[in-house]
Amino acid sequence: MGMIDRRIGLLFAVFLLLLAFAGARSVWLGTVKASGLKHAASSQQVSTVTVPARRGAIIDRAGVPLAVSEPADDIAATPYLIKDPAGAAAKVSKILGIDEGALLKKLTRRDTGFVYVDRVVPADVAAKVENLDIEGLTLIPTSRRTYPRNWLASQLIGNVGIDGNGLSGLEYADDDLLHGSDGRRRLTKDAIGQPIGVREEKTARTGKTLRLTLDAAIQSKVEAVLSGVGEVYRPKGATAIVMDPNTGAILALANWPRVNANDVAGAPPYARQNQAVGTTYEPGSTFKAFTVSGALEEGKVTPSTSFNLAPQIQVADRTIGESHARGWATLTTAQILAESSNVGAITIGLKLGKVDFDRWVRRFGFGRPTGVDLPGEEMGIVPTPKQYSGSSMGNLPIGQGLSVTPMQMATAYSAIANGGILRRAHIVESVGGREIAKPKGHRVISGRTAASVRQMLQGVLAPGGTASEVSVPGYQLAGKTGTANKVDPTTGQYSDSKYVASFVGFAPAKNPKLLCAVMVDEPKGDIYGGSVAAPAFGQIMAFALPYLRIAPK
Repeated sequence: MGMIDRRIGLLFAVFLLLLAFAGARSVWLGTVKASGLKHAASSQQVSTVTVPARRGAIIDRAGVPLAVSEPADDIAATPYLIKDPAGAAAKVSKILGIDEGALLKKLTRRDTGFVYVDRVVPADVAAKVENLDIEGLTLIPTSRRTYPRNWLASQLIGNVGIDGNGLSGLEYADDDLLHGSDGRRRLTKDAIGQPIGVREEKTARTGKTLRLTLDAAIQSKVEAVLSGVGEVYRPKGATAIVMDPNTGAILALANWPRVNANDVAGAPPYARQNQAVGTTYEPGSTFKAFTVSGALEEGKVTPSTSFNLAPQIQVADRTIGESHARGWATLTTAQILAESSNVGAITIGLKLGKVDFDRWVRRFGFGRPTGVDLPGEEMGIVPTPKQYSGSSMGNLPIGQGLSVTPMQMATAYSAIANGGILRRAHIVESVGGREIAKPKGHRVISGRTAASVRQMLQGVLAPGGTASEVSVPGYQLAGKTGTANKVDPTTGQYSDSKYVASFVGFAPAKNPKLLCAVMVDEPKGDIYGGSVAAPAFGQIMAFALPYLRIAPK
């Protein structure tokens, strides 16, 4: 009995020690390690999932969708949970259309517990991957930005990155409005990881819809016209702006070469740029309208003031002639504009004087951004009178020696077209259904001066004018051609082979309702604004005027 009692006592002692240890362990886990274990349990059984907000749509003025967001998923993997990496790679790569070998490398990584298999996969395709029921693959909800019209207004609209943030164009400029607010969802799982409860902690808020002033039909026509220019003249690039000069609403803004908005990476950097605001150029003869406007306002000339003009004019050490050689001629102010006389425009500029000339140039908005609601706007370069050389007044009045953007030219010509009010152009009509206040603008020239210049600009498209072959049946057109040498960056001198051809005009001439500016950068073969850019203006107006039901006049 003694031996048995000793054994029982020993077992009882061991049991008491184990019980004491278990009690001590329980106390230690319940106090010292309580918060850590609670966090571990929570992290294993409760997870917070971000619910991405749907990005707001971009639509044209009639509601035509230009940019929309569709349901999509990011597909991720936990490599160490993939039991058959080779089999999984074969099946998944076939569905997603990705390289099987590259995917297998991802699925066999052991240095991380998370890898992306593919990003922003359309929801219907991602569902096929989910149906494979491969342990270790996870679908993360997101959205996919698509552009239903593909090529239409792509540089204007811009694009978004893989994480849904705007990278360029309106997508970038209005990212805070379009992006919306992501939601947050709390997911509770059971011991084997199956969801047993979902609680919405924060509801995702869809981004706001941007309704533009853009008209998809006019935009499509303008892009087709520029494509024709590109095919015939093979320029470096081209841009065109169509707007209502009375409100500043942009109805079309096109760039060539075109870019597929759903494949921006496939386009060269120059093509992706919105040249209408991001490119500067010397405007050439289109600038003469502002030289004349300032002289009219200052009372230096009238439309009928007559000038006896030599074939050339000497300004300091520089001799300037006409684009087409001629002898002595007597021309009125109106004829100087219609025939685009360099000698005549410089003569008028000299009568105005450099201080007043500079004041009028800046009064029309040159040398500073227009403030249009588009990103990447350049301000151009306008020298101050202190920076003038002795010959500056021999080139500035004819649009050489300063640089502008197409948007600045369209905006400044709108002031001539609408009766003298310089008004900021705009492209966004409403945000989330709330209309944006229209820019008020301010007067830069009198209504009388604006009417006189409009009448003189009709002569450009009349017999003897520099764009006399351009017409739209039933409509009286007005505008100005421009042909300007480009500066060769290697020599710092004007090039003999690179030019910018441009035209800015409006209709009906007496009471303009529509304005169009066309700029063609480095056309090949023909270089003149009257034969390269003006016909494009005519084709655009021939479509847009009747389309908008603007009465013939």
